[in-house]
Amino acid sequence: MVTTLLDRIGLLVTNDPTLGDGSALGQLADAALVVDARGTVSWAGPSAQAPAADVRLDAGGRCVVPGFVDSHAHLVFAGDRAAEFTARMSGQPYAAGGIRTTVAATRDAPDEVLAANLARLVAELRRQGTTTVEIKSGYGLTVHDESRALALARAHTDETTFLGAHVVPPEYADDPSAYVDLVTGPMLDACGPYARWIDVFCEDGAFDSDAARAVLTAGLARGLGARVHANQLGPGPGVQLACELGAASADHCTHLDDVDVAALADSATVATLLPGVEFSTRSPYPDARRLLAAGVTVALATDCNPGSCYTSSMPFCIALAVREMRMTPAEALWAATAGGAAALRRTDVGRLAPGSRADLVLLDAPSYVHLAYRPGVPLVTDVWAGRPPATR
Repeated sequence: MVTTLLDRIGLLVTNDPTLGDGSALGQLADAALVVDARGTVSWAGPSAQAPAADVRLDAGGRCVVPGFVDSHAHLVFAGDRAAEFTARMSGQPYAAGGIRTTVAATRDAPDEVLAANLARLVAELRRQGTTTVEIKSGYGLTVHDESRALALARAHTDETTFLGAHVVPPEYADDPSAYVDLVTGPMLDACGPYARWIDVFCEDGAFDSDAARAVLTAGLARGLGARVHANQLGPGPGVQLACELGAASADHCTHLDDVDVAALADSATVATLLPGVEFSTRSPYPDARRLLAAGVTVALATDCNPGSCYTSSMPFCIALAVREMRMTPAEALWAATAGGAAALRRTDVGRLAPGSRADLVLLDAPSYVHLAYRPGVPLVTDVWAGRPPATR
């Protein structure tokens, strides 16, 4: 139980405008920070003014940024869909139908297989700088399989999301309303204790506006927060429904009209963009500049899943956001840290300022710009989740 001084930080990104240069990133050159025994930042500022601590660690001039906050991931599954990816790269369009392939494999998998794959993916995210991850269910679509998915996810994060309304499973193809009744009744009863959030895929081929509203309002009545897969495959009601119901985030936001953008700008709903999906499906990228110009809060997340986007790399998503969605490196980093925290309605992560968790990433680079400037290069040299790895 000691205090730790991380000294000789070449560039510290705090995401606190009251620190450093006064920008949204709150940048400090030649900086230091102190972490208390609870794993909380107790001080951040210039190295020359750093207070004493029990242990001093040398950042060696590296850039330090907040740990990435991945607010959209599907990590509890079994099976592989590489053949589907190959078909897409050969010209077959993405239509979300492959979800049912993963559902079949996940239902057949024992808990041990699901748990091992989940642990592997969480470790993979952590190595690449993600310190907070949201994990959804959605590949079981039975009461038993959805609840066991969330129980497994809960071992790794408090940010668990019940996504029973991912698609209608084959056994309910002739009676989708009965499946909505199952999701909002027995399935919600079984999954609610393991979940913080409820989500729905509001899209043609999944759930229409009425069904999505029924799912979300049932979850809200049970005390869960709302999230929405919205406007991914085409225009639709998802974004406006998310804003109307006070959802924390509307995710994808690929096909938006002026009314959708205005609804997001006038609400507290975060637009979570998932550029890895567009990369992996050869689909149009969301118009991030349009959202930012309207004053919408934007987050970046991986959407790590076995079908439409099998990447666990937030640095890769940052590079895509800069290159393909025309975000600046500063905007993309903020969206991958503070933006993700906003999408989870968290104030203790996504920043490095007194009172926040000491979740941070050391980059083998002088600046965060290198995350986009050197795409594909493993720049993450150390990841703290509350405290230095050697003391955990």
